[in-house]
Amino acid sequence: MSWLNDVGKLINGLSLVAKEITKRSQAIQTARTGDVETLISSSLKKALVSATEISGLTRGTVREFTNPKPKESIVYFNDSSDVAQSAPSTDKDGAVDQFAASVRDVSNDGGKLDGENEAKVLESSVEKESLVKEFESIDLGNRVDVDIEREATAKRRRPRERKVPSTPFSRLLGFAGLGAGLAWGTVQESTKRIMYGTPSSQDKQSAISPFLSDQNAERLAYALCRMRGAALKIGQMLSIQDESLVPAPILAALDIVRQGADVMPRWQLNQVLDAELGSDWQSKLTSFDYEPMAAASIGQVHRAVTKDGMQVAMKIQYPGVADSIESDIQNVKILLDYTNLIPKGLYLDSAMKVAREELSRECDYELEAANQKRFRDVLSNAKGFYVPYVVDDTSSKRVLTTELVSGIPIDKVAQLSRETRNYVGKKLLELTLMELFVFRFMQTDPNWSNFLYDEATKTINLIDFGAARAYPKSFVDDYLRMVVACANGDRESAIEMSRRLGFLTGMENVIMLDAHVQAAFIVGMPFAKPGGYDFCANNITQSISNLGATMLRHRLTPPPDEAYSLHRKLSGAFLACIKIGAVVPCRELLLDVYEHYQFGEESDEFLSSGSISS
Repeated sequence: MSWLNDVGKLINGLSLVAKEITKRSQAIQTARTGDVETLISSSLKKALVSATEISGLTRGTVREFTNPKPKESIVYFNDSSDVAQSAPSTDKDGAVDQFAASVRDVSNDGGKLDGENEAKVLESSVEKESLVKEFESIDLGNRVDVDIEREATAKRRRPRERKVPSTPFSRLLGFAGLGAGLAWGTVQESTKRIMYGTPSSQDKQSAISPFLSDQNAERLAYALCRMRGAALKIGQMLSIQDESLVPAPILAALDIVRQGADVMPRWQLNQVLDAELGSDWQSKLTSFDYEPMAAASIGQVHRAVTKDGMQVAMKIQYPGVADSIESDIQNVKILLDYTNLIPKGLYLDSAMKVAREELSRECDYELEAANQKRFRDVLSNAKGFYVPYVVDDTSSKRVLTTELVSGIPIDKVAQLSRETRNYVGKKLLELTLMELFVFRFMQTDPNWSNFLYDEATKTINLIDFGAARAYPKSFVDDYLRMVVACANGDRESAIEMSRRLGFLTGMENVIMLDAHVQAAFIVGMPFAKPGGYDFCANNITQSISNLGATMLRHRLTPPPDEAYSLHRKLSGAFLACIKIGAVVPCRELLLDVYEHYQFGEESDEFLSSGSISS
C-alpha cells in the first residue's frame, strides 16, 4: 500500500500550500472583508486558467493564425535609414555573440509598443537562425553534465511567450496548481499499476513510487519553466545531479528545464524597462531587439545598440522574481519534502539556505555590475582573458547592460584543434586557481556559455558575474593545504584539513572516512604528477559518483557554506576540460600558485604538510 502513502504525502503537501496561500494572499484577505464580488470578478478566471495549465490538466499551445505574418523583433529609435543599415548583423555564418548559443525561434506576438513616439520597425524580414541554448550548468553533481546518450535522446522544448507570474498570489497559485497536477498524475499512475501491474525499470525509486512517472516529471519541468525565478533555478540545480541521487525520470524531464525558460511578452518587457530606466529609455538606444538572445531562470538577454554605436547585451530581470525568492524556496521545499525526491544525506535545508543567499545576490544587478568591474580590473593585465565593459547609463538594479562580445561557448571548443583545446583547458584551470588563491574572489557559475572563446584573438571572453563571491582568507589558506595534501596523497593531512574546514566532524566512522579520503584523492589526481594530465582519459566524475551513495548514507554534517559555490566552479572547470578533451599541466599550475602564496594574516606561515615536489 506504498502508493497510498505517497498520495497521502502529496495531499498533506497541498494542504500546506493552500494554507500558505490563505495566509499570504491579498485576494483572500479581500474576501474576508466581505468584498467577494471584487475577488471573483478580478481573479477567478485567471486563477482557473493558470492552475489548470500549470498542473498539466490542460495544455497551452503556441498561438497560430490563419495567415500568420512575420513579426519583426528589431526596433529602431531613429527615422534615419542610415541607422537601420548600421543594425547588428544576424548573419548565420558569423561568430556566436554573447549568449548567442540560445537565440530563440520564438514568435513575438506581444502587441504594439507603448508611447506616442512609436519606433520605426524594420520593413524587410530579418532572418535569424534558431539555435537552442545548452544550459549546461554544473552544480554539486559529480558526473559529466552532458552525457552523449542523454544528449541524443533529450526532449527539446520550444520556449513560449508567457507572462511571468509576478505577484505572491500568482506564484503561490502556480505551486498549488503544480501540486494538484502531481497529485492527479500520481492517482493516474497508481490506477494504471493496479490494473496492469508495476512497470519494469532499472531505476528502483521509479518502480516503487507512482509519483515518479514520466508524466509527472514533465509536469514538474514545464511548470518550472513557466514559473521561472527561484523555482526554475532550483530545478536547474537538480537537473545536473547524478542519477544515483535523483530518480531517472525526474532527471530526464529536468533536462528540459536546462534548455531555458519561457520568455516575457513584449508588453511586460516594456513595463520592466519603463520602471527601471524611465519611460524615455528608448532615447538612450539606436535599436533594440525584442527577441531574447537567452532566457534563463532570473532574466532574459536582449541585443541593443547605444547612441554611440556600441553593440550591447541588456539583461532584464523577470518582474517579481527578487521578491519571491523566499516563498519560492519554501514552496519548492514543501514539494521536495513530501515527494521524497532528495536523499537526506544531501541536507536539503542547508542547500536551500545557500541557494536563498546566492539567488538574492544574483537578483541584484547593481552588485553584479560591481562584480564585473572588479573582475575587469583584476584581469586587465591577464593575457588571454577579457571582461566586457559595463554601460552604467542603461543599467539599474533590475537591468544590466554590458558590451556585447563574440565567441563560442567553451564546450564548442571540442570541435577545434588539439593545440587549441589544450590551450583553452589550461587557461580555464589557470583562471580558477587565480580566482581562489590569488584574488579570493570567484565567479562561481560554470555555465559553459559564460566563457566565450574568440579563436581569432585566442581570448576567453568572460560574462555573467551575478554568482561572484569572496572567500575568507582563513578558509582559502586551509583549502590550499587540503588540495596539496590530496595531490601528495597525504591521508592524515587531508583528514585534518577537512575537519578544520568543516567537511568532517571528527566523529565519522571508518567507512565514511575512507570514502571521503578516496573522493578527495580522486579530485587531487590531476595535480598528483608533473606533466600534462589527460582529462579525457581519466573519468574523475564517474569515480567520485561511485562513492556518492556511501557518503550520503554516512555523512554527519553538511559541507561548509563556502563549498557549495566553490565546488560548483571547480567541478565545472574539470568537466569543461573533460568535455573538450584537454591535456593540462595541472601540477605545474598549482605549484606556481603555491610558491607565491602567503599564508596567514602576517603572510609568514608555511604549509605544515610540506612543500609540493615537482
